[in-house]
Amino acid sequence: MRSLRDGTPASPGIVIGPARVLRWEVPQVPRGAGIPADKVAEEVQRFYDACAWAQQRIRELQEETRERLGVVEAQIFEPQLLMLEDADLIGGTEVYIRENFLTAERAFEWRVLEWEARWSHTAHPMVMDKLNDLADVQGRVLRRLLGLPEPELASFTGEDRVILVVRDLTPSLTAQLHEARVMGIAMDAGTRTSHSAILARSLSIPAVVSLGDFSGTVRSGDSLILDGRTGRVIIHPTDADLEAYSERDFKIREWEQELLLLAHLDSVTRDGARVSLRANIDLPGEAFSAAAHGADGVGLFRTEFLVVGRNAVPGEEEQFQAYCQVAEASRGAPVIIRTYDLGGDKFPAFLHKPPEENPFLGWRAIRVCLDEPELFRAQLRALLRSMAAHDVRVMLPLVNDIGEINATRAIMDSCLEELRREGKAVPDRYSLGAMIETPAAAISAAHLARHVDFFSVGTNDLVQYTLAVDRGNSRLAHLYDPFHPSVVRLLHSVAQAANEAGIEVGVCGELAADPVGAFMLIGMNVDSLSVGPAALAEIKKVIRSVSREEAARAVEDALQCATADDVRGALVSRLRSSIDLSLFAGAWSLSEAD
Repeated sequence: MRSLRDGTPASPGIVIGPARVLRWEVPQVPRGAGIPADKVAEEVQRFYDACAWAQQRIRELQEETRERLGVVEAQIFEPQLLMLEDADLIGGTEVYIRENFLTAERAFEWRVLEWEARWSHTAHPMVMDKLNDLADVQGRVLRRLLGLPEPELASFTGEDRVILVVRDLTPSLTAQLHEARVMGIAMDAGTRTSHSAILARSLSIPAVVSLGDFSGTVRSGDSLILDGRTGRVIIHPTDADLEAYSERDFKIREWEQELLLLAHLDSVTRDGARVSLRANIDLPGEAFSAAAHGADGVGLFRTEFLVVGRNAVPGEEEQFQAYCQVAEASRGAPVIIRTYDLGGDKFPAFLHKPPEENPFLGWRAIRVCLDEPELFRAQLRALLRSMAAHDVRVMLPLVNDIGEINATRAIMDSCLEELRREGKAVPDRYSLGAMIETPAAAISAAHLARHVDFFSVGTNDLVQYTLAVDRGNSRLAHLYDPFHPSVVRLLHSVAQAANEAGIEVGVCGELAADPVGAFMLIGMNVDSLSVGPAALAEIKKVIRSVSREEAARAVEDALQCATADDVRGALVSRLRSSIDLSLFAGAWSLSEAD
């Protein structure tokens, strides 16, 4: 019987074929007696031998990935290598063997469980990646200790091309996939930014993640349609489905060829208005992909990768190198770097996290940084140093108050003088901006604008806080609506305040990656849009297909609307005359407008 499941699009493309369900698990450690005292040293050595073997195997896989896919993709395996050198994970396991007379397998299992418990309070994608990497390392070491073979995909040999259905994929398993055998991937878990998703995109294998218990409902051999652009999977499709998706696939391939030609064209509207189009990135290596896709620099570089899941504060030099790497990849274009947005669902192990009933409204973002001067000063020093030779700009998350901006400026000024005394190269002046993410900041935008050099609107949090809707709550998903009239009016007032103050205003939230949302923001006289690298070409197509004057008229209509559906209708009715919206992967707003 036909059924469909919606998940998260992770790698674009439409494929039609049979399912192949793959089940893999971390090996179970046998429950049994410990070891005698005279075998402890031997057991410790056995453990270290297994870790050394795992490191060697990961390095081999990393090298294979580098040769096959590239340097950036090969870096995905670095966290696993670091885990196998971590004194807390590896040394802690040795302590358990020596003090509790445990087998190496049992001691390692215990230590991994403790690490998992430390991170289990969060669903942040970066932490989920670390848990996935930890499972990869755990499975590899345990299989070596238990004498079990590595999971292989050799069973695919000789089969027709299949759509792989799996609960989750570790990076090492994904790297073994070959597009000649696997035409698509459907995963119960995962995120669009997970290491497995990044590898799938590099392999050009369409993928949909976050499908729930999909692998438990599908059987190998079931016919599937997988749409990696919209995140939909259809089980047992009808003839009408097959015909419709085959036709859609053909149109999209033509569309993608057209988008390739746009990469290095100017980001200007039909009536000549310049709209800078920048990239949102999570890791330094992603800046190269952004530049290749025609980004005008980086509009949001999230720096949490430097601290989340780590046991020690990152050094200034490590941060400096990361910031310079992104700036160099951007070839002189602006790079806007957000200071640590910690708290909520992402918190490093080296900071004491206070118990909070609602951490998203608690100690987070700029509040954490100002309360942790050692952490903040190291980051600001690295940022100031990177500005000496590059157009790097600093952006503060979750700003509500002018006092937070002034306090940051005082620290930056102090760091600047400190660096000059040390003989380090620094800029004559720096650019400091504020993220507008709360109703308080949006309402106070005219006052905040006098104290910063630019605004960047984080629409994800602004929608969440304006509507009092948790954007991660699936039950409330229908209420999380960036086209709600209250949100639209706040966005308009922020853009107006920035324009009147003569400072740049950009948008780096998900709304900028939606064609209808981008059209609305262009009409609000927003100066820059920042989106994920995969969305750059589509949003450039929107910019080059519309006029700012027409978009402004659509915004005037939208500001008079009383419901989100009416707002969409007002925008879509004008936008449809300029562009075929049915081809866009990011047009989540259209289902409500049609």
